[in-house]
Amino acid sequence: MRIKTTRSLTFLILFFFGLLSLQAEDGYRLWLRYELVEDQETLKNYRQSASEIIVAPNSPTLSAVAQELERGLGQMLGKSIPLTEKVSRQGAVVAGTPQSSPLIRSLNIEDKLKEVGREGYLLLSARLQGKKVTVIAANTDTGVLYGSFHFLRLLQTRQSIHKLSLSSSPKTQHRILNHWDNLDRTVERGYAGFSLWDWHKLPDYTDPRYIDYARANASIGINGTVLTNVNANALVLTEDYLGKVAALADVFRPYGLKVYLTARFSAPMEIGGLETADPVDPRVQQWWKRKADEIYSHIPDFGGFLVKADSEGQPGPHNYGRTHAEGANMLADALAPHGGIVMWRTFVYSEEAPEDRAKQAYNEFKPLDGKFRDNVLLQVKNGAIDFQPREPFHPLFGAMPETPLMMEFQITQEYLGQGTHLVYLAPMWKEVLEADTYAEGKGSTVAEVVDGSLNDHPLTAMAGVANIGTDRNWTGHPFGQANWYAFGRLAWNPYLSSEEIAEEWIKMTFSNKPEVVQDIKEMMLNSHEAVVNYMTPLGLHHIMAWSHHYGPGPWVANKHRADWTSVYYHQADSAGIGFDRTASGSNAVAQYAPPLEEKFGSPEKVPEKYLLWFHHLPWDYKMKSGNTLWDEMALRYQQGVDTVRQMQQSWNSLEGQIDPERFQHVKTLLEIQEKEAEWWRDAVLLYFQTFSGKPLPEGVEKPTKTLDYFMQLNPKFVPGN
Repeated sequence: MRIKTTRSLTFLILFFFGLLSLQAEDGYRLWLRYELVEDQETLKNYRQSASEIIVAPNSPTLSAVAQELERGLGQMLGKSIPLTEKVSRQGAVVAGTPQSSPLIRSLNIEDKLKEVGREGYLLLSARLQGKKVTVIAANTDTGVLYGSFHFLRLLQTRQSIHKLSLSSSPKTQHRILNHWDNLDRTVERGYAGFSLWDWHKLPDYTDPRYIDYARANASIGINGTVLTNVNANALVLTEDYLGKVAALADVFRPYGLKVYLTARFSAPMEIGGLETADPVDPRVQQWWKRKADEIYSHIPDFGGFLVKADSEGQPGPHNYGRTHAEGANMLADALAPHGGIVMWRTFVYSEEAPEDRAKQAYNEFKPLDGKFRDNVLLQVKNGAIDFQPREPFHPLFGAMPETPLMMEFQITQEYLGQGTHLVYLAPMWKEVLEADTYAEGKGSTVAEVVDGSLNDHPLTAMAGVANIGTDRNWTGHPFGQANWYAFGRLAWNPYLSSEEIAEEWIKMTFSNKPEVVQDIKEMMLNSHEAVVNYMTPLGLHHIMAWSHHYGPGPWVANKHRADWTSVYYHQADSAGIGFDRTASGSNAVAQYAPPLEEKFGSPEKVPEKYLLWFHHLPWDYKMKSGNTLWDEMALRYQQGVDTVRQMQQSWNSLEGQIDPERFQHVKTLLEIQEKEAEWWRDAVLLYFQTFSGKPLPEGVEKPTKTLDYFMQLNPKFVPGN
């Protein structure tokens, strides 16, 4: 009876998506479009290799596996693929664990399965009962789900599924989205509408979209979601809201997705009636233990807490003269009996203006190495300032060998054009992951710190600040989906290439035609360097507009914190430009290992992409190109604009190859991006020209507006602010 019910569901799914295909393409299906295979020979081969599905749907997760395989295979192969209990045809797809499936158990692959761990899986071509089959095997139901999505990805990208012998397991244990969503459904730094979480209607109504959210995350191996903003509201820890959180956890659980919450450090005072939140006070410790017990009574598999403390006005242990370790360990002790973890953010800086904000996190956390509980991770941004278009890797990576450090990337494009710019972020993330920390000698990469292999840490994680909202296509900009996808793939395996991930996403999202894939991939791979060039080339940073960070604002000054202004970071004057972080300046270079300290500390040796991050140099400083610093900077700004125009030409050449709805959407956004790239170029160069006193070099277009015009621009109601 269960199989008949599932089969009926399949017909409804196929019918629904058949109707959907007749409607406008709106991007809702993300990379799980499961489009019909066009090539007849490939279609024939796939049908022969996926003639029936054998899954014992004896758990919610395995039921999800059966539904996904039926949905995906049915749509791609253009026919309903039967769900059966035994192998009756050549080409059956058999999915399960040795515990759930006698067929899997009969293959005697337990030794191979041991190698892939709890969440890994095997994709194998085998023979069962005298017939050729494709096997999706894992040690857990969640592993089977991940393997099923991998199998479907092979078909979506039109790869051969004959003679399969694949294994995959995640390099990091916790792969987590951080939603900066507020309880009023606004999203801090969100550019795709409001929060998905409809707290008003929860727990009684669970939006079907929550299931599609969980499916999308499971398809790329994301296994955790922090529902609430790091600028936390203690109300989410109250009984009323915990019931709502539990309803979301129930929806997500079959897809291997755990829920986490942000813990406001002052919650014992705000909702607990205590007069203190001092982490060494026994009453405070007991309050958090009781709160943890309460949370787990609602959500038995609750993941744990993400904490922003002693940063940007958020309360923390420093309020009581305590260390970050004492604060984190108090929460860790409350969660430990339940298996929960604490992710303690290192994005902190003094309430007083520092000599160099880039040094703050290192100075506060380096002395605490080895003083955190075993279930505490320090969540470190990829760079030491704040998600800039380009930063050198954070000096904490490699500096705390006794403490597990997790990566925090920002998927949402706060400083990278927000909702209107096409910027593929995988190359930026890979630049950081591949950086050599020299912590254990040459070859000690950031990726090896994050995946725990450098210092043998079993507790590992990677977090991404989500770019998801209620917009129909989830991310606002259609290419924003690629960054959600890329984060998941890199969290699973930080050693994948940007090119490989881009090609997968393009084939699953737009087209498998080689010429289309090549043109879009080239656009994507060039896009990050383009935005760096027209915003912050040569190591410039944090010269965005005040507060909302939308558009240029290198003139921002005279705010209540010096390190919240642009002039603090670029240090431009008549003598030159750049932040001196050498021994003659803030000496931030000393926070890196000696080989990097020497490299970054020398203007001749430092990579030019970080030049002005570490050095204040004269306007006529000679660059490797032979240009002066001023000319090189101006030409980089022009190069950024020119690259956007090349992206436009590439996209326009694809008209007729992409569905008209998404083609026009991206075309319009690229036109906006060109205008805004020109805005950046003109405004920034006019401003810095007041210091350099030099003309724009040949090849750089002359601004058509004045500096006063740009300085008077004041966009209202910028999203995400």
